[in-house]
Amino acid sequence: MSEHNAVDEDGRTLVSAAGEPEERALEAALRPKNLDDFVGQKRVRRQLSLVLEASRMRSSSADHVLLSGPPGLGKTTLAMIIAAEMNAPLRISSGPAIQHAGDLAAILSSLTEGEVLFLDEIHRMSRPAEEMLYMAMEDFRVDIVVGKGAGATAIPLELPPFTLVGATTRAGLLPGPLRDRFGFTGHLEFYSVEELELVLRRSAGLLDLKLSSAGFSEIASRSRGTPRIANRLLRRVRDWALVHGLDRIEASSASAALEMYEIDARGLDRLDRSVLQALIGKFNGGPVGLSTLAIAVGEEMETVETVAEPFLVREGLLGRTPRGRIAMPAAWQHLGVPMPEGMSVVDMPALFDTLEEPSEEAESGQDWFTGR
Repeated sequence: MSEHNAVDEDGRTLVSAAGEPEERALEAALRPKNLDDFVGQKRVRRQLSLVLEASRMRSSSADHVLLSGPPGLGKTTLAMIIAAEMNAPLRISSGPAIQHAGDLAAILSSLTEGEVLFLDEIHRMSRPAEEMLYMAMEDFRVDIVVGKGAGATAIPLELPPFTLVGATTRAGLLPGPLRDRFGFTGHLEFYSVEELELVLRRSAGLLDLKLSSAGFSEIASRSRGTPRIANRLLRRVRDWALVHGLDRIEASSASAALEMYEIDARGLDRLDRSVLQALIGKFNGGPVGLSTLAIAVGEEMETVETVAEPFLVREGLLGRTPRGRIAMPAAWQHLGVPMPEGMSVVDMPALFDTLEEPSEEAESGQDWFTGR
């Protein structure tokens, strides 16, 4: 995926050059190579380790694995670790790249015994390919249709046993029949600051960087619970320290570097703050519809809804109500703006009260007064 300098793959301005070869090589170098080196996700690691160990003891391919969770938490890394732990080759593809059943058939027919097939964003695979995958996962067989109309014939093609590792950020979009065919399902959670510090310490060792404990904490606390963001911020701090001739990075240095990249103490970037500032400064805290809010910050609705909102809601800074988006008390406090007279923390939950279930328009963020 090609990207311009100031935008990462999640649409944020905090990390640049994600698509450059040097950055990709660095990301690959920082990836753990086995489960013992993988930091965090203790429950998933423990369960997955058992699945892989049992498969090795049986001398058979591992069960199909489904990994779900927000971007940047290690789904691709775990797929690579599964292949390494099973001493098997890894084939990587993605759901959007498989738009026809023939595309999937070509990939499946070239697999070798025990090979691990990793499908990223598996929920975006086309329906015909998805239905072909059902039989491939269950019976290790696919039917290739030759010809059209009344003269079409199905030729069965036997497949060697393989392990499918599917990754998705939207597990709810996976149809039940596909989800049920995975032998193991693991959901990855956001990391704590302490876990992110361990990730950063490992990465700093690989990059030969010297940071104080407070420096690690400063970067971890601004990384939005995501190892990918933590590693990228670490590289940006490294660049800042290099330019300023620092051999050791302290908390003040890390803070100054991240402030330059417009990442504040809670991990909010320019877009996040723009949304909160618009809600508070232009709409007195809301409620306001998504399309109006997007126009106010000069962004597309989808950008505000998928890039900014999830983190702001998770941090308790923004609320989604049937009447629109509202700024929560923590948002006023974070921006240092006093709440209007007559509005208090106690009054805020009243905005969520409604006698009806949220309409489809409200849930999608459309403005009640414009229908958009």
